[in-house]
Amino acid sequence: MNRKAKIQKLHDKRLKRARAKLKTSSKEKYISKADRAKMEEEGEVKSESEA
Repeated sequence: MNRKAKIQKLHDKRLKRARAKLKTSSKEKYISKADRAKMEEEGEVKSESEA
């Protein structure tokens, strides 16, 4: 690999890493099935205590 290609490869690698840090995901954070069940249960308990 010649010197110019090596430098370009390093530059592209750093640029890719920098862009990945700046990119924000539009997806919501994953919540496991067990956590969803727990949250739903807590929501039912809170609604019963409020009534």
